[in-house]
Amino acid sequence: MTTKTLNILITGASSGIGEALALYYAKNKTCRLFLCGRDKQRLDDVRQRCEQTGAEVHAEPVNVADRQAVQDWISACEKTAPLNIVYANAGVATLKETPENIYNTFNINVFGVLNTVVPAVEIFKQRQDSDKTIVITSSIAGYHGLPSCPSYSASKACVKAYGEAIRSSLKPYGIKVCVICPGFVKSRITDKNTCPMPFFWQTDKAAETIAARVEKNIGLIAFPWPMRLASWFMSVLPNRISDFIYSRLPHKV
Repeated sequence: MTTKTLNILITGASSGIGEALALYYAKNKTCRLFLCGRDKQRLDDVRQRCEQTGAEVHAEPVNVADRQAVQDWISACEKTAPLNIVYANAGVATLKETPENIYNTFNINVFGVLNTVVPAVEIFKQRQDSDKTIVITSSIAGYHGLPSCPSYSASKACVKAYGEAIRSSLKPYGIKVCVICPGFVKSRITDKNTCPMPFFWQTDKAAETIAARVEKNIGLIAFPWPMRLASWFMSVLPNRISDFIYSRLPHKV
């Protein structure tokens, strides 16, 4: 019996969840990986570790904020092999809310996602097969605007809503859409965090959870469940109550 080769594209694959997903698929599936990241050295390291498992890997330094560069890269990947799963995963933390950092957050976390998803959708629409999945990385922070990270939570809320909306609108084309809302998962972002990080997950556990739920076509992949419940609860509270609660929580230093 021949095992099907999965053709998987992952942005932001040089660290964090993207790196963990690349390693997970390389170790556990017969796959062809298309990886991008801004740091060539880290990306090459991920590529080499994936190749050691026998996976075929194509890695390219690409800045997801560059619309044309991303479109050209995705088109080239599709010509190499028809893509089955596209992970719009690249993201950054804002850290200090300076004008430069705020714009960079939205350029990467929102427009970087659009620059990945839009060309992938156009490619998928032209194909008649049903093995087409888009996965968007949002965050638990996208459930409600957080005063400790306003730009980050707003950018993640945007792509969460976008992913949830296109899941239904793209169904007639046989395109599946999943949205990931992780809590605190080890990454270069969490390495810089100065606030408390409850229910902290390692990346390998997150990648395994994500991949399993994407395979089952779960629309909203949010974890861990206590943080998902707490975030949802905060999102439905009246503002005066949520404001009071946030004012009592620890802040970044």
